[in-house]
Amino acid sequence: MDSNAATRDVMNSIATIEKQRLDLQQTAGLAASCNSALRKLHELLEREKDALQLRGPEAGNPAKVAAVMQELERVKQLAGSTARAPSGKGVLSLRKASWKGNEPRGVGRNRGRRTMGRAGDR
Repeated sequence: MDSNAATRDVMNSIATIEKQRLDLQQTAGLAASCNSALRKLHELLEREKDALQLRGPEAGNPAKVAAVMQELERVKQLAGSTARAPSGKGVLSLRKASWKGNEPRGVGRNRGRRTMGRAGDR
């Protein structure tokens, strides 16, 4: 069996999942669409691994598993790029902006003992 013909049904499944992900991205956002696609791809991967164990490598299934694994990594990277973006500089700049105003800072902060090197303060 030709490896391209062997993976045709898996490629169709992957294409269907990607189309559904793009449709869901329009309504629910990138993170939700990636989570849904990852769940479906994991299910597809489990089915293909089970088929590989039952039929063996002669059936052309290693190429199917490899194709699903490649798509899983692509969607994981896509989902990972959205997960890291909000926790970057945006959060830090918001923290800086909150105490840079003219508001007084916290009163009575414990600064610890400062006895060494302060001979002029006796």
